[in-house]
Amino acid sequence: MKAIRYDDGPETLHLAEVPDPEPGPGEVVIDVAATAVNRADLLQTKGLYPPPPGASDILGLECSGRISAVGEGVEGLAAGDEVCALLAGGGYAEKVAVPVGQVMPVPEGVSLTESASLPEVACTVWSNLAMTGGLGSGVLAATARWGETELGAPRVLIHGGAGGIGSHAIQVCRALGARVATTAGGPEKVQRCRDLGADLAIDYRDEDFVEKVTDWTSDDERGRGVDLVLDVMGAKYLERNVASLAPDGRVVVIGLQGGVKGELNLGKLLPRRGGILATNLRARPVDGPGGKAGICSEVVERVWPMVAAGDVTTMVSREMPLADAAEALALLGSGDSYGKILLTVS
Repeated sequence: MKAIRYDDGPETLHLAEVPDPEPGPGEVVIDVAATAVNRADLLQTKGLYPPPPGASDILGLECSGRISAVGEGVEGLAAGDEVCALLAGGGYAEKVAVPVGQVMPVPEGVSLTESASLPEVACTVWSNLAMTGGLGSGVLAATARWGETELGAPRVLIHGGAGGIGSHAIQVCRALGARVATTAGGPEKVQRCRDLGADLAIDYRDEDFVEKVTDWTSDDERGRGVDLVLDVMGAKYLERNVASLAPDGRVVVIGLQGGVKGELNLGKLLPRRGGILATNLRARPVDGPGGKAGICSEVVERVWPMVAAGDVTTMVSREMPLADAAEALALLGSGDSYGKILLTVS
């Protein structure tokens, strides 16, 4: 089969012949229709985000396609089924082997190609906002803060709202009844966030998001600040994220675009009774507590109905052939894209 390989850096991506994958026990092989470009792919080509042990070193963390082979012990799936899947690697290829727990049906009303844009963002957003952050469950930090209570709608700050994860997160928050603030770079991206339903869209290039969030929440009886922050920046935003928290709020860090080491003033965190968590999706085990299979199951149960209802859309900005993977990664790295970029396999 053909797959994208690289030598040293994203500019060296090229098509190459590699052996076809075979399904192991509990796996299926998917003939790939499309895969999506993620920032993790860009980091991997630079040697900054290697695949976990045992995973394919081919780029690609999600795909859609048709099952062509089924491994021993697999039930409920058969050759010819149209699916999408969360991957630890291997999506930039004509075929990929996937543990059955990470295979999901194509959501109702979404094309097979477009469904490739969903697994990584849906699993990332749901596992962090809902399963870790408590959004939609009526609880946060084991206290009855959210849900149908006198405290009203939760308030969420999402960084990078115009990107793939951010645009999906805005829509999920709105579907769950949350009030949403988000940051984005430039007037066009800020407007996209508003169009997706953000109550407050902040241009981080010339606006202070702490000041904006404080003003936005100044009339809330719970105190100024947000209940939950979904952060892709890491160290650069650590201090300001804490300053944006309401009492009992928490920051969930899922990216390190702004660095890995920051200074934390515990004296600012303690009065807020706040929490800071950092999570990773790719390195999680397939099964067991916190495993990918459990996340995928919840996504199918909770998020796919939102997609079918039109409350959450795929937000595909560009489709390109697999052979143009280097151009797609360059576009992602430039910051000029929004939503998801797909690579299609003919």
